[in-house]
Amino acid sequence: MAHLMPRPSSLVIAGALLLGACVTHAPVRTVTPPPPTADATPYGLFLAGLSAMNEGRMDAASDYLARASALEGAPIYLQEKAFAAALTAGEVSEAAALAEAAPAVGDADESALSIRRLGALTIGVEAMAQGRYRAAYKALTGPDVGSAQRTSASLLAAWAAAGAGDKAAVKAADPGGDPVAQFVADLDRAELLERTGKSDLAEAEFKARLKSGDAGGLVALAYGGLLERHGRWSEAEALYRKVLNRNPGDPVFVAAAARAAKRGPAPPQVPVRQGAAQALIIPAAGLIAQKQNDTALQYLRLALRLDPADDEAWVLVGDLLAVSGDQEGARAAYARPRPGAERFVAARGKLAWSFEEAGDGPQALKLAADTVQSAPGSREAAMTLAELLRDNGEYQKSADAVTRLIDQDANPDWRLYYLRAAAYDGAGQWPRAEADLQAALKLRPDSPDLLNYLGYAWVDRGEHLKEALAMVQKAADEEPQSGAIVDSLGWAFYRLGDYRAAAAKLEEAVGLEPADADVNDHLGDAYWRVGRKIEARFQWRRVLTLDPTEALKARVEAKLASALGPDAVRTAPTGPVLRPAPSSASAADEPAQPGAR
Repeated sequence: MAHLMPRPSSLVIAGALLLGACVTHAPVRTVTPPPPTADATPYGLFLAGLSAMNEGRMDAASDYLARASALEGAPIYLQEKAFAAALTAGEVSEAAALAEAAPAVGDADESALSIRRLGALTIGVEAMAQGRYRAAYKALTGPDVGSAQRTSASLLAAWAAAGAGDKAAVKAADPGGDPVAQFVADLDRAELLERTGKSDLAEAEFKARLKSGDAGGLVALAYGGLLERHGRWSEAEALYRKVLNRNPGDPVFVAAAARAAKRGPAPPQVPVRQGAAQALIIPAAGLIAQKQNDTALQYLRLALRLDPADDEAWVLVGDLLAVSGDQEGARAAYARPRPGAERFVAARGKLAWSFEEAGDGPQALKLAADTVQSAPGSREAAMTLAELLRDNGEYQKSADAVTRLIDQDANPDWRLYYLRAAAYDGAGQWPRAEADLQAALKLRPDSPDLLNYLGYAWVDRGEHLKEALAMVQKAADEEPQSGAIVDSLGWAFYRLGDYRAAAAKLEEAVGLEPADADVNDHLGDAYWRVGRKIEARFQWRRVLTLDPTEALKARVEAKLASALGPDAVRTAPTGPVLRPAPSSASAADEPAQPGAR
């Protein structure tokens, strides 16, 4: 099965909190039209702007569309496009100026309404960024705020009131029934109560929020800061360690627990603009989870106007730009966190993987090695390097790197054994890989990925078939939508000689993974065994169109050239079972992406 690239993990605030947002990378688009001439028409500039937007070059798009909208006689929809492009490109001051200059036309004009609705939020953010908090509050609570922006405007208005010294800061915001916005509103209110000297009320709010659920640890981090500022170090440390029990190795809470153990210095209260920025970042992550990437990117740009140093926002911006095809912009965003910053290692990991996915393994390895040098104590950095070494065929070096991590840990995490097993497997050292997988399973006996990895490996080798069948059946029960795992189950039936059951399961696996060469090859073998030889040959021919490995290509060609079908080639083992191990021990309990051959 095609190797699925593991992603470096990051404490993406709302993803870890409630949303599980997941973003993947897209290839860079390379078609670039010639720039328009100085005497270009509004329509020509408009087309150039649209082309740049389609290529993910938002800076160029913003420039073209702004020039188009400024020309005499330009229609209002060009102003709307220019406003949206400026905001998406991160040119918030320009977007705010465009919104303020937009003509007050009738409500029937959807373009004008669009500028007014999001423009009010943009104008409010720009005013806050300039320290004009009363003007910001007026814009954020005014009649022009659109219904889609009202919840975010309400969250920001509380911080604008705080900046202006207004009592309205601690009034309950109206989240409009949105559970994520409600969480943000409650967290903000607790922080704003402390700012106004009402620490007892703030503590009560924090405790109430903890009881309601705090999967990502945001409440614990904010409440712990309050405890530290009041000299309650032991309570703060205990709170941080409780989160670490759920998420071992989380760099943010490791640092917080160490700070509390040393009795300071305590973190300062959240500044107004940073608090307002956070009030936008969490909803932005919610929009990402809902696949509303364009709006999410605009919210993140607004957040970065308030707090240009927010590394979490930069990482999310990088993810969204990568999706849009702007790999250059994505890499620039990932490069923003500096050494020593909480998100530095995670961001550099994403940066390295962006080069790996583009086929530049040497640059990816250099970045990963440099990150290890910059953060020598980071296990996440070391694991990213080990993963990239494995991905580039440096299996023994990968195994050696993970061995060092295991030797340094009094109680090695199961993910370390998993990662080293993948490296040993790639190096052709199956007995060592098998031992590591069994060690990992002792620590994590119900992991579908571990069960599938070892179970498939045994199936493929014709070993422990009944035990292997039970393992992959258990994995399939846990992950019925995983094509890799369903394929393993079908292949187990095949090895045991139950070809009809094998064909049925492998058809299901192909439905889940239609473009996977290995799954289609397995289905072809099963079809042959049940007498469906024309369909078998169709599947094998399809394999040759799916970028198979050289070894698989040779086996399929041998089957097609022979009247013996699967008997024309050896049956087991087919080679290393390369599976992406979890990217860090601070990730979620299971790998972010299912294991795949």
